[in-house]
Amino acid sequence: MTPGYIDVHTHYDGQVCWDDQLDPSASHGVTTVVMGNCGVGFAPVPRGGEHDLIGVMEGVEDIPGTALYEGVDWGCWETFPEYLDYLASRHYALDIAAQIPHAALRNYVMGERGRANEPATQSDMLTMARLVEEALAAGAAGVSTSRTIGHRGTDGFPIPGTFAQEEEVLLIAAAMNKSGKGTFELIPAGTVGDLKVLGGEQTTLQDEVSLMQRVSQVSGRPVTFTLLQLHESPSSWREVLDRVTAINGAGGRLFPQVASRPIGLVTSLATYHMFERRETYLKLADLPFEQKLAEMRRPDVRAAILGDRDIPSGASGMMANAHMIFRGSSKRLVRVEPAHQL
Repeated sequence: MTPGYIDVHTHYDGQVCWDDQLDPSASHGVTTVVMGNCGVGFAPVPRGGEHDLIGVMEGVEDIPGTALYEGVDWGCWETFPEYLDYLASRHYALDIAAQIPHAALRNYVMGERGRANEPATQSDMLTMARLVEEALAAGAAGVSTSRTIGHRGTDGFPIPGTFAQEEEVLLIAAAMNKSGKGTFELIPAGTVGDLKVLGGEQTTLQDEVSLMQRVSQVSGRPVTFTLLQLHESPSSWREVLDRVTAINGAGGRLFPQVASRPIGLVTSLATYHMFERRETYLKLADLPFEQKLAEMRRPDVRAAILGDRDIPSGASGMMANAHMIFRGSSKRLVRVEPAHQL
């Protein structure tokens, strides 16, 4: 018999409202999930203000907004302690831990200013710190934030907290120190590269490691972050690990979450793909699948699709538009399944 697995990085924040089983995690042997990662989640939330948090989650994690509008029990909580009470009123096939997300926290305290990533005032920061203390006292597993411009809402803008000043981050860390509880989960700028295609990260991964070191010192709590091997800098992960080893040797508590495989994109004609917003393809999109394939195999249709312009879909930050941003930014080869070859 194997022990149960603890999945420390999930985004079940919406699904916990309509699914007691939390599959596929439960079926795969996971016995505890941690949600509220990457700074995104659904508490605290102003009454009637769910729209802004849904836009963040849909943009970052591609969870359909329709499911979140209809499936989440909006109105059952406002504060993070109330959110935990809501979760405690339900029954699940496994254990759940929730972090208080920086994007939701900033939106709750600062409103439009927070969503626009304006600098927080001293009053804003002290309020956020107080709410973090309350959340940790109520049972929050920690705090999470994202600092990469790759995490964008459906409006196309980086999510709240992406450019938070060091003082804001460290005041949150100080609140954790005062509570003596929780972990600080962070997605650093540079996690998936410099993202020049999106305008470029504002800080480097090495700068972020220095910030995380200070967060660890101020909070006295474990700091965990995503670390990946980058195509344009294949040895940077080793440099980061060497720095983390030195920092931890001096009393720090940094814990990288290292992915077992590179971040990639699985694409097919039945899901997202590079042709889906092409003008000619849109005329075929509603055809039965086999008929659509037959049409796309026609030389004139192929040529038209390849030469077409893209027609944006809805809000700019929606996943359906991602290929228009990243097309041509990668020179890697992709494997095409024979059944879907054109």
